[in-house]
Amino acid sequence: MSKKFYRFYGGLMGFQERWLNRMAAKGWRLIRTGKMSYEFEECKPKQYLYCVEFIGQKSKENAADYWDFLEDLGYHVFFKNINLNCSVGKAVWRPWAEKDARIATNSTTFNRELLIVEKENDGNPFELHTTLEDKQKYYKTLRYPMLFGFLFWGVFALIMRVWWVGILSALFLFFLIFHQIEIMKLAKQTKFTE
Repeated sequence: MSKKFYRFYGGLMGFQERWLNRMAAKGWRLIRTGKMSYEFEECKPKQYLYCVEFIGQKSKENAADYWDFLEDLGYHVFFKNINLNCSVGKAVWRPWAEKDARIATNSTTFNRELLIVEKENDGNPFELHTTLEDKQKYYKTLRYPMLFGFLFWGVFALIMRVWWVGILSALFLFFLIFHQIEIMKLAKQTKFTE
């Protein structure tokens, strides 16, 4: 038996990861994703664990290499979109991305900005980033799109004097500060472990 759910988490990867792990704890394994859909099949409760990772900064080749690396480790990997843009032939400029990934199109990483990584539960916690330096680098990658969104929408709100755009800018600022705090915590932990 399979079930289909419709959800949209956007950039709220932690919420999406917790929901997927709750579904797995109830005995549902992810088998397919769509723009807003998640399809599950029955399995043993707590048989699988999930991590969600942002890869929107990677080029098509680097994203494919990372996918292959994770699959070689024995994980099952799904691409997921971070936005709801459903148009065909779309291109997006990402000034914060790797050199070859600054323009994302349907044939590269557009609408494939997230990876949902599944592993069989072996009793060990599931983390893709295990060292403090690796976690710090990952949070820096998450910080750049938030900084760009804050500056872009903040300038737009000031020029156009539209209050709801200012709220959008403040939302980006909130996540920017959140990621910066995590980076600072990890930097402090790194100093203590040396």
